[in-house]
Amino acid sequence: MTAYSRELAKFAANDAQVMGISVDSTWSHIAWQEKEIGKLNYPLLSDFYPHGDIARRYDVFREGDPIPGINERAIYIVDKTGKIVFAQLYELGESPDNQEVLDVLERLAPASAKVG
Repeated sequence: MTAYSRELAKFAANDAQVMGISVDSTWSHIAWQEKEIGKLNYPLLSDFYPHGDIARRYDVFREGDPIPGINERAIYIVDKTGKIVFAQLYELGESPDNQEVLDVLERLAPASAKVG
């Protein structure tokens, strides 16, 4: 997740906003950043109450083993009309490749934005 913080300028150059969503509470997010990973430079939203409601809507909430009650690691790109134009699930321990997402954003950019 810190890899996104390091490359926020690349996402911004592609007219994209990075945000994370977790079923953990806001207080848990704060403690996790303070004690383990360092401050994230993008919003980390809490899907704590009702627990996992957003994750359920995107069909990434874990109901069973292993580790029930958390959300899967997933990346979505939502365009300006609200349409999901990219979705990818990853293993919990896997760090998604930012370049894969940046490549998708580049392909989605209007031709006028790509000119010189």
